Amino acid sequence: MQEVSLNNGVKIPQFGLGVFKTPEGEQTVSAVKWALEAGYRHIDTAKVYGNEKGVGLGIQESKVPREEIFLTTKLWNDDIRAGRTREAFAESLAALQTDYVDLYLIHWPADGYERAWAVMEELYQEGKIKAIGVSNFQKRHLECLEKTAKIAPAVNQIEAHPYFSNQELIDYCKARRIVVEAYRPLGGTGGNLLEDETLRALAQKYERTPAQIALRWAIQRDTVVVAKSTHQERIVSNMKIFDFVLSDTDMETIDGLNRNTRLGSDPDNFNF
Repeated sequence: MQEVSLNNGVKIPQFGLGVFKTPEGEQTVSAVKWALEAGYRHIDTAKVYGNEKGVGLGIQESKVPREEIFLTTKLWNDDIRAGRTREAFAESLAALQTDYVDLYLIHWPADGYERAWAVMEELYQEGKIKAIGVSNFQKRHLECLEKTAKIAPAVNQIEAHPYFSNQELIDYCKARRIVVEAYRPLGGTGGNLLEDETLRALAQKYERTPAQIALRWAIQRDTVVVAKSTHQERIVSNMKIFDFVLSDTDMETIDGLNRNTRLGSDPDNFNF
């Protein structure tokens, strides 16, 4: 597993398991355990996913020491708007059954995120969070936050995949030493990215799966990547992306698939 250094020196594993829409209970517990058994050391959840308890149980039952696991959760919009950052964070810690998280993110740029960030800075200074960051922030949100923040975000977690490369925002973040974390790297539920003929042809060429090709492309873009699965064989397969390299020509071919088409919600226009 490769690691990336954040702007405060903390190291984040470049590939992780996401649990978006994974049902609370045995499915989440099993997915986390399978991932950790397969060598994952990065788990990404959020309060709104409703499965923080399952993530915590999965970590405990895996017997992998907590300090070896990079654990991320996120502050939800309702808590941002209500000014409940500290209370929401405490609730997440309790559900996860841990006394710290490695990365805490503002989930969406909901009204009040500047105030929430100030509280997150306090929690970071108190040692309860190893790094703080944002998710779904566009350039304008980052510029607004920069006006009041004492600590720069370490991470911006955004949608990025071959059909939506999001290159301009990635370049903007990299220039400011903000690590980009890509979610929906396989297009997400309901998408047809993995049926793409170009990815299928490259999968045949490299003797890999289309998913492994898409994930490897994301890794070679120097982004941190979070992929979701509840199937043990796919969790194991998705991890096998560090023993081959896509050629520059093939990277450019995948770059050419970009349609500037979001599959998820628009950070500039969301109503939740």
